[in-house]
Amino acid sequence: MAERKATQREIIAYLPGIMLAVAIIFIGIYIADYLGLFLISMHVLPAGSASPISGIFVAILIGIVIRNTVGLADSFKSGVQFSLKYLLRAGIILLGLRLSLAEALKLGAWGLPLIVSCIGVGLAVTLYFTKKMNQSKRLGTLIACGTGICGVTAIMATAPVVKAKDDEISYAVANITIFGLISMLFYPYIANFFFAEDPVKAGLFLGTAIHDTAQVTGAALIYDQMYNIEKVVDVATVTKLTRNLFIIAVIPFISYLFFKNQSDDNGEAEKSIPKWYKLIPLFVVGFLLFALLRTVGDMMMLKNNMAFGLFSASHWESFYTQVSSFGSTYLLGAAMASVGLSTDLKMFKGLGFKPFLIGLVAAFSVSVVSFVLISLFGGFISI
Repeated sequence: MAERKATQREIIAYLPGIMLAVAIIFIGIYIADYLGLFLISMHVLPAGSASPISGIFVAILIGIVIRNTVGLADSFKSGVQFSLKYLLRAGIILLGLRLSLAEALKLGAWGLPLIVSCIGVGLAVTLYFTKKMNQSKRLGTLIACGTGICGVTAIMATAPVVKAKDDEISYAVANITIFGLISMLFYPYIANFFFAEDPVKAGLFLGTAIHDTAQVTGAALIYDQMYNIEKVVDVATVTKLTRNLFIIAVIPFISYLFFKNQSDDNGEAEKSIPKWYKLIPLFVVGFLLFALLRTVGDMMMLKNNMAFGLFSASHWESFYTQVSSFGSTYLLGAAMASVGLSTDLKMFKGLGFKPFLIGLVAAFSVSVVSFVLISLFGGFISI
């Protein structure tokens, strides 16, 4: 009885912070959608586009403003910390339903090496310049994953593994968002200039050179509206979703590099590096299992038009879309609002301009490698 009462008290103590974080993400989504409509009204984006501005990014900004103006009362702190730890992991697990492993097969034997090369360059360049500029390895790791894989989602998935600080997470998200938005607005025209005769090459470029999924989609829709080539949207989407799947492998790998570098600095490599299985977070395993669930369901749908004997095509699509959207929008959104609520702007004083420059160099490097490889080998890929 006493234990149950203690548990109830803990739950009650969490509620104010969780409710505040949830309220902030709703406000962030509303503002992001409004800004998207504004961009459409100004003819920057085509009609029907989703907002390229992440509600999560806006929620982080709102949280930072609250923390650094009115402050965060003690009654909210335990719920904010709960959101940061548990809602974040739950949201990433549910994201697995968004990705079908079968999508990767559409790119064939040439498409996957191209994506792996772009991811590898994003990671290598970012980590190299992080070391050369003597910056925080945690921050460099976050920017590397965000640039190489899938923007904000990769940053959020990597942060708990490397025990990133709140200011480092906020800076990395801002970094990725800014360069992603710039790429979204300009890369459709660059893609058309170089690949106007080949929509597959144009779609591959947009899908590999731009950071976040929403920004890739926005760029592809701009391309379609400007040049009336709908296939670019399909190719860019498949490319980006396939790139997102590599989060399963990259997070354990980047975790190994992070701990190895820490160990080398201390001169105690063998003692400090965790066992290989400890480098694979449980939430990444959950992400993979949900991706497999989606893949098996899609395969069943192709075979007999029923997923797991329960879902018709429309119901199956509605199920995985709504569940993954709940995870990516509300659970991850509440977690990122909590990041903002935990971020004291005084912590940014030591970060300076160098991490921003690292993000710029990494984004440019990925774009160049993407362009060169697509120019050389893109003709072998058909979707």
